[in-house]
Amino acid sequence: MKKVQLPKIVCVGGGTGTFVALKGLKCYPSNLSAIVTMSDSGGSNQRIRDEFGLLPTSDIRQCLVALSDENGGAGLLRKLFMYRFEKGAGLSGMTFGNIFMAALSDILGSQAEAIRQTGKVLRIHGNVLPVSFTKTNLFAVYEDGHVLTEEHLIDEPSHDGTMKITNVYLKPKATANPQALKVIEEADMIVLGPGDLYTSLVPNLLVEGVAGAIQKSKAKKVYVVNLMTKYGQTYDYSALDHVRTVKSFIGECIDVVIINSAPMPPKALQIYAKYQERPVADDLATSSPMRVIRADVVGRKFTVKAKSDTLVRSLIRHDSEKLARTLMGLLDT
Repeated sequence: MKKVQLPKIVCVGGGTGTFVALKGLKCYPSNLSAIVTMSDSGGSNQRIRDEFGLLPTSDIRQCLVALSDENGGAGLLRKLFMYRFEKGAGLSGMTFGNIFMAALSDILGSQAEAIRQTGKVLRIHGNVLPVSFTKTNLFAVYEDGHVLTEEHLIDEPSHDGTMKITNVYLKPKATANPQALKVIEEADMIVLGPGDLYTSLVPNLLVEGVAGAIQKSKAKKVYVVNLMTKYGQTYDYSALDHVRTVKSFIGECIDVVIINSAPMPPKALQIYAKYQERPVADDLATSSPMRVIRADVVGRKFTVKAKSDTLVRSLIRHDSEKLARTLMGLLDT
């Protein structure tokens, strides 16, 4: 009997957006990989970097949890890895998963091996790959000329967040993880986003070799537009603004764009409006060379974060099942 070749799907991003995509996609037969940004410097990641001398682990942890087996003992471990301490001097705000991987890195003498072994512990359905093992920071230049030198400062601005970002770069320059380049080359579909444009998706594209590998790959390239604009990053950005930004890094190689067409919960919109954020306006041309898919891909549940979590989190997110169903439907077209 001829062995069935499962489709090779690669998700590029980080944070909750990639978590949502992976959580849905793992339910389908596929060879699934996540390429994850490694320039995060906020919250517990700052302590992981400063106190342990390791690369940030929060986005890696979220992807591992998203791909984990949700049944039996592994399901309990999944909850444990997402647990955030709310008490304890030095522990409050830290997640168990980040501490676990820091300890395992020390025991094994390798953060890369710690990530692989954590995947085995969680019995993940897929593969999680850091985009790079270079210790680097994300820099952003704004239209008034000022420069922010760390990812978390871009994510949660203390400046006028209506200003546009005019340039972003990594310092020092980061070298791509060879495994990440390999799965991009062999992919049948590459999913870009969803997730914060400049702090979750773009940092991957800034790593030397990644943008070129995506351009050269024969895979179908799909960009998932964010649900909401983000103050300090994409204030007043339309869908076309998002697409143009991604294209500025990878060229004219996007085949499909997915954008939500369903209404948002009114209560959520009221809260977002207080932070000068709104739904991303759909101004994508139907006659575009790219295929535009307008679908109901928004979740209906509000996200509740832990009291000790100091970072700003998205209130509404893409629906894992709806997004995965839409993405898998593209493999046959």
